[in-house]
Amino acid sequence: MDRRTMLFGLVGTSLSACATTNRPLGPDGLPLPTAYIIAPGQEATVKFRMLDSVNALRQAGRLAPVALDPQLNAAAATHARDMSIQNRPWLFGADGSSPVLRARRAGFQGRFLGETISESYESEIATLTAWMNDERTRAVIMDPEARLMGFSWFQEPASKLWWVLNMGAAPGLAGGLS
Repeated sequence: MDRRTMLFGLVGTSLSACATTNRPLGPDGLPLPTAYIIAPGQEATVKFRMLDSVNALRQAGRLAPVALDPQLNAAAATHARDMSIQNRPWLFGADGSSPVLRARRAGFQGRFLGETISESYESEIATLTAWMNDERTRAVIMDPEARLMGFSWFQEPASKLWWVLNMGAAPGLAGGLS
């Protein structure tokens, strides 16, 4: 009986390994990547997963953690949607606004330290990985003065994501909004 069970288990495992996928295959024979879709109701999960990931990186770098800031979140959301409308990832708004001006418009009273942006079909963690692999965007995320973070995105119907992450220092630290 044990021998038969083991034989059926091996056959079942072998057949499942041969199962076909519904995903299209690339020229290398491997399944093509699929777009990352943020379903309604997952917004808080995505935001806090990014916050936790950023803070894990900052902790590894012996830096103070950051907290989500509602005004920086609002500035990030505004710019993510605006980049989608413009169909280009860049730091300036359609109205010529800078990241600092957008933070000020959203009511942020602290010192704005920097903004990172991305256009992709990938998850927030894959996007953070790409940001950390670039010296300029890594410097924004790992700024020692940062204590506040804004993070948002806009997802188009075709699944393209426009990501924005803002970093800031609390009001009264190192000279106010700059």
